[in-house]
Amino acid sequence: MGPSHKADASLRLHAPSLSLVPQRKRGRKKGKTKCPINSITLVGFVGSDPEQRQAKGNGSKFTVLSVATQRSWKNADDERNSKTDWHRVVVFLPRLAEHVATTIKKGAHVLIEGSLVSSTYLPSNGKSKKAKAAKITSWSIRADVVRKLDRGEPEPDAPAATAAPESNEAPF
Repeated sequence: MGPSHKADASLRLHAPSLSLVPQRKRGRKKGKTKCPINSITLVGFVGSDPEQRQAKGNGSKFTVLSVATQRSWKNADDERNSKTDWHRVVVFLPRLAEHVATTIKKGAHVLIEGSLVSSTYLPSNGKSKKAKAAKITSWSIRADVVRKLDRGEPEPDAPAATAAPESNEAPF
């Protein structure tokens, strides 16, 4: 097992899970060759409150959120540089989509597991049909697992704990 599997396992043990999908086993079966897998794991911060939408065709609800990740490196002059990348995350699983929409807020530290999905379309720019149209490809992540990694911070909507009135009776 490499270090990435250890890190992944430690996140599973310590992070509260919002996943409604059974965890996958990471072992390899003997005698079978693995096919290429479209799998992605992101750890980042939510850029704005998730938005719940409804599909035009079948009316099912899904949730969209943007997640920021940051990468840093040193250039040839030994100066540190960093860049923030934004990722569009879409949750189609109904119960998970509802849960993400109600519990995840802007600024939350999250772990996303899912698959990378591309969409190609022709932009409608009002030019004539003879004009050469460039196809645009956009990428998004179809999330199967969303975990909130924040710890020890109370939810903003959570009511404050109130002291129970003193009584001589046992609470149970």
